[in-house]
Amino acid sequence: MRERVTLRRALLGLVSLGLGAAAAFLWIEPAQAARDVDFTALEKGIVEEVNLARTNPGAYASWLKGQRKYYRGTQLRRPGEVTVRTKEGLAALDEAIRWLEKHRPVGALGTSRGLSLAARDLIAPQGASGGFGHTGPDGSTPSERIERHGQWDSVIGENVAYGQRTARDVVAAFIVDDGVPGRGHRTNLFNAAFHVMGVDCGPHSTYGTTCAITFAGGFREN
Repeated sequence: MRERVTLRRALLGLVSLGLGAAAAFLWIEPAQAARDVDFTALEKGIVEEVNLARTNPGAYASWLKGQRKYYRGTQLRRPGEVTVRTKEGLAALDEAIRWLEKHRPVGALGTSRGLSLAARDLIAPQGASGGFGHTGPDGSTPSERIERHGQWDSVIGENVAYGQRTARDVVAAFIVDDGVPGRGHRTNLFNAAFHVMGVDCGPHSTYGTTCAITFAGGFREN
């Protein structure tokens, strides 16, 4: 039996989006957010960061501990960077640290061009339109985009992030999952049933940057 993993949003933007799943807010102009971003390098970095988190969750816990000193209430104020307004503040960060310290490593994920193309099918048009979420401007769902490029096995999932400029910030946002009930992004990121992923990033006319990770238990490309 094949299963579609619950799809959740990791949203970093300029205004509250009213999605039910709460979001962190990155107060930055879109043009500034995308300036000087090497999206190819960002995609490669996300693959590396996802696999670091999956195979060595303790390393991420240590890094997150180092972020505690930058919190002022619900605001994250890192030197030289724009202020990030979070929903839960340190509560979400500390919960993520405790979870990582207890979580056993899972296997690294391979990469798939077809899954990356499925991610691009969302990122490119959505970035141009300024939209958000898992439904593409053409009305496509994650499974429909994935099935354009091949056949998937067992289970699929998709994480989408907006506003981050570095791979570490993208993956850390999914792990902390501030304001997201059930921590759905984290669940996808550490799901042992996933064995392959695709990544695509690009500019976003509203949030500056956006990245999608598409996961599958297995994938046979067209």
